[in-house]
Amino acid sequence: MSTFAEPAVVALCSRRIGRLTPDARGLWGRMNVHQMVCHLNDSFRVGLGERQASSAANVLTKTVIKWVGLRTSVPWPHGSPTMPEVEQGRGGTPPGEWDRDVADLLALIDRFANSRTYGVHPIFGRMSQRDWLVWGYRHTDHHLRQFGV
Repeated sequence: MSTFAEPAVVALCSRRIGRLTPDARGLWGRMNVHQMVCHLNDSFRVGLGERQASSAANVLTKTVIKWVGLRTSVPWPHGSPTMPEVEQGRGGTPPGEWDRDVADLLALIDRFANSRTYGVHPIFGRMSQRDWLVWGYRHTDHHLRQFGV
């Protein structure tokens, strides 16, 4: 299982992000590529405990769904629920300047991968550092695949 605990995985995701273009078309979902970058930025800020998100955690999401999402290679489903605080068009940070937002994403991934403290996941609940680093990779990979990189 790939994880942001591995510097090579962080570097690979950074290169994939570098291949994004502002006019890239999504293969699924409602977000455009710039909104996706801002969604990832918001999500990493939640992960770092710098941004709050409402909780939708329950026994099922904190056990079975978390285990499947973080311990198996089952692809994450398209259209999974998103908390309003990180959802584009609701409470998520709207896109600003493309180069700045992409640079922020790269910096956030680096900080996230090297952090020792994290917030509470709005669906999975409290997670270990190991789980957060797997989640960080899987969430990023999910959205990069959405835009074909």
